[in-house]
Amino acid sequence: MRFLMLTGALLALALAGAANGATLKIATVTPEGSQWMKEMRASAREIKERTDGRVDIKYYGGGVMGNDAKVLGRIRIGALQGGAFTPSALSAIYPDLNLYGLPMIFDSEEEAAYVRERLDARIEDGLEEAGFVNFGFAAGGFAVVMSNTPVTSLDDLNGKRVWVPEGDLISYASMEALSLSPVTLPLTDVLTGLQTGLIDIVAISPIGALVLQWHTKVKYMTELPLAYTLGFMAVQKKAFDKLSPEDQAIVREVMERTYDEFDEINLVDNRGARDALVNAGIEAVQFDGEELRRIRSVLESSNRELGADGKFSLELYDEMLAHIADYRETVAAELQSASAAGGQAGQ
Repeated sequence: MRFLMLTGALLALALAGAANGATLKIATVTPEGSQWMKEMRASAREIKERTDGRVDIKYYGGGVMGNDAKVLGRIRIGALQGGAFTPSALSAIYPDLNLYGLPMIFDSEEEAAYVRERLDARIEDGLEEAGFVNFGFAAGGFAVVMSNTPVTSLDDLNGKRVWVPEGDLISYASMEALSLSPVTLPLTDVLTGLQTGLIDIVAISPIGALVLQWHTKVKYMTELPLAYTLGFMAVQKKAFDKLSPEDQAIVREVMERTYDEFDEINLVDNRGARDALVNAGIEAVQFDGEELRRIRSVLESSNRELGADGKFSLELYDEMLAHIADYRETVAAELQSASAAGGQAGQ
């Protein structure tokens, strides 16, 4: 009898542990063998160890689960629980993910970091309210124009087929506002599009171009901060909520640390990637300054129209612009102060 009671108690404990456990299947286009994937798998191992096997994260890399639309479809039916995304992939679910990636909105990585310190938490909370838990954003640097002919002005883009990510309504509308010809393709089809001539021009960060091998199909890189890029992991909230509160805390701790590290390392790697592209034979060209000011004026009007049309919150957009203005005023004041100090020292 005592043996049966003990066996029953152990069985009950095992069933309780199984009930609180879960396998989170996560899709990503990150290539197998890349440093990003190695770090993600390392974080999964840590989570499994610290939860005594109750939480097992399985990554499907290299885009084997298909494009964003297919991944989201698999999440809806429970075949996957999450994915590693760029903002445009989930912007239909939570439109304010579009804000950071608005074209020509930031001048520098430092400026973007200043704004993110003030808005990241708001955007993460909004995404969770929309049904997806995420663990922070990893900057990918600025997307730059890559092409097979030099692009130094808007005229150089005329007649060219410009790639726009699938589902990225903001970029599509921006390209149309500039009278260009956008071609929508999922991320997984861009390399083939470049190979076949379906598209002539792409905009991506240098590190993204290296990791995805797009740099092998272009000759020029136009150096201007076209759009600030981000990546993040998002897990369906109803799947995440099945974990015990203790296991949720462990997953958040490990993954938030991982994405904080990505956020720091990616910017350093992106600068190195720019140099690697040049060393690989990609020619860096500059965009005409006066032309750049004209394009920004057009895009500012386009952005406000998009906000009014519900593509993102105009209130949050204006708050972002206010933070940008604060940063620029602070930098200008510091430069003026440094210049005055230098002048006095020279007297």
